[in-house]
Amino acid sequence: MGGLVSDAMLQSMLDLDDIKPDGPRRLSRREYDELVKLGVFEDEKIELLRGVPVTMSPEGWQHADVGVWLTRRLNRGLDDTYEVRSAHPFAATEDSEPEPDLLVGRSQPGRRAHPSEALLVVEVSASSIRKDRKAKQAIYAEAGVPEYWIIDLTDESKPVVEVYTEPTAAGYASMVKLRDGDVLRPIHVPIEIAVADLPR
Repeated sequence: MGGLVSDAMLQSMLDLDDIKPDGPRRLSRREYDELVKLGVFEDEKIELLRGVPVTMSPEGWQHADVGVWLTRRLNRGLDDTYEVRSAHPFAATEDSEPEPDLLVGRSQPGRRAHPSEALLVVEVSASSIRKDRKAKQAIYAEAGVPEYWIIDLTDESKPVVEVYTEPTAAGYASMVKLRDGDVLRPIHVPIEIAVADLPR
């Protein structure tokens, strides 16, 4: 056989059931960042959630309008000690680097890495509502983000804002829903935003 191993011999030496993987090979945030640096995901819109590169949902017109309006409102209302980041990576945990629609944190001139702390994180949500309520909510809580908003656009004419506070290792301990007539008052960000002012 010239040194070749027959299928029968290989089968007797190696039972594939004994070495099948227990699950997918997950990436650390640092491994993911290295792959990004190498251009592996250059043409893809993804984020790292629990070690898995996840495709991000395309934005509808209302999602985009709300994101642009809220970014402008926060930038106008906050001084230079705050930083407003729109759709950029957040170094949340060792295995997660989400890209929230908005992140407000303390300004850190000279920082040479993605931020790992935030005062407020916002996701504008329609098709991604399940991911934002479950996977991302748990990740942001684990990262110690004190306040997380989901702007729920599943009913385009009546946005609802879910405000999550009191992060724990298992998720947020408190959640309230605010609607037209209510005012958003972030705990650590000195600004007020009426829900009724959100674009629709």
